[in-house]
Amino acid sequence: MFQTLVNAFKIKDIRKKLLYTFGMLLVIRFGSQLPVPGVNPTYLSEFFQNTIGEHMGFFNAMTGNSFENLSIFALSITPYITSSIIMQLLTIAIPKLEEMQRDGEDGRKKILEYTRYVTVALALIESIAMAVGFGGRGLLYNYNAWSVIVAVVTMTTGSALLMWIGERITEKGVGNGISIVLLFNIISSIPSDVRALYTRFLQGKNVAEGVVIAVIILAILFAMVVFVVVLNSAERRIPVQYSKKMQGRRMIGGQSSHIPLKVNTAGVIPVIFASSLMSMPVVIASFFQIDYSTVGGQILLVLSSSSWCRPEAPVYSIGLILYIALIIVFAYFYTSITFNPLEVANNMKKSGGFIPGIRPGKPTSDYLNKILNYIVFIGACGLIIVAVIPIVVSGVFNVSRISFSGTSLIIIVGVVLETVKAIESQMLVRNYKGFLND
Repeated sequence: MFQTLVNAFKIKDIRKKLLYTFGMLLVIRFGSQLPVPGVNPTYLSEFFQNTIGEHMGFFNAMTGNSFENLSIFALSITPYITSSIIMQLLTIAIPKLEEMQRDGEDGRKKILEYTRYVTVALALIESIAMAVGFGGRGLLYNYNAWSVIVAVVTMTTGSALLMWIGERITEKGVGNGISIVLLFNIISSIPSDVRALYTRFLQGKNVAEGVVIAVIILAILFAMVVFVVVLNSAERRIPVQYSKKMQGRRMIGGQSSHIPLKVNTAGVIPVIFASSLMSMPVVIASFFQIDYSTVGGQILLVLSSSSWCRPEAPVYSIGLILYIALIIVFAYFYTSITFNPLEVANNMKKSGGFIPGIRPGKPTSDYLNKILNYIVFIGACGLIIVAVIPIVVSGVFNVSRISFSGTSLIIIVGVVLETVKAIESQMLVRNYKGFLND
């Protein structure tokens, strides 16, 4: 990967794109240090001091700690991500949107326009909830209509600006701009997590103990990275044979191909869905004064990942079982709306393709569905392992204030691999152009 970047910098066009991307990321980092006018930047940090868990920690990591410090980029690109997921689901449910998606580039541009509108609407709703819900409790120095309006406009505009920067990186930089912005935000939160790990495990230890503990931590992280790389790259290839047919005076067809079915077909989406659903009641309850000794308060503790795997209160780990079940459910759900075995089987049949040993049509669809159910379960189990390990470590060893999670690791590895492939493809295209020009 390092050699790829070195070679890319030797090519003028790609070097310009890389420098443009780095420049935009510096703008994001600068904006992440600018607080929203009229707010107490330490309020949220103090508020979540004892309540932050894996779910809220992940959200804070997605914003590059901007949420905790309430900068102008406090909402980050989370409204855009949520909007994209909503539009993707609506595309399956609404025939008009599905037709737009099939219309080619024009249809996709129209859907992207709708995604932008939904993003601004979601950012507006979230910023109003923040300003109104926490404003009178210390978030705003002067809680009045004007300070609320300023905070709402600033946070909404910041989220829209990040969306614009992400799209510009996609257009003029390298890779998917939104993914790169998200990656940069997560990476920028790592130093604070390293300090938290140092404070919990290494501070006060002698050199020998410190070295052993550091090696163990690094070994676990390395193993998780390797596991995520394998999980993202693994796929089941279904062989496809195309029958020969006469076209004019020539015999065409007869090629062999395959259908690549990724083991982790849904990516990180099931974990995000499960985390969002589990954390939603906890986030809503944070706007009110909750007595955790009541039944409602006990339920919230079960749903909060900060209560899971605590040796002193094992009963709250019931929420972890629910979390695991939700990941599996959403893995199957998201795969079912993004991959249609019947449609794939019909397209194969129309183009003269068939799976050796399987009859075309419904038998092919049933075969694909059977294979898909099997690998989706394996992929979901892989996601569970990556998502649960940080939660277990955090609970058993009482490691608080950690925003880095298994979800963050999946995103980092996925985006890095995707970006490296994008750079390599651009280098390959340039080499082809040079060959043709010569």
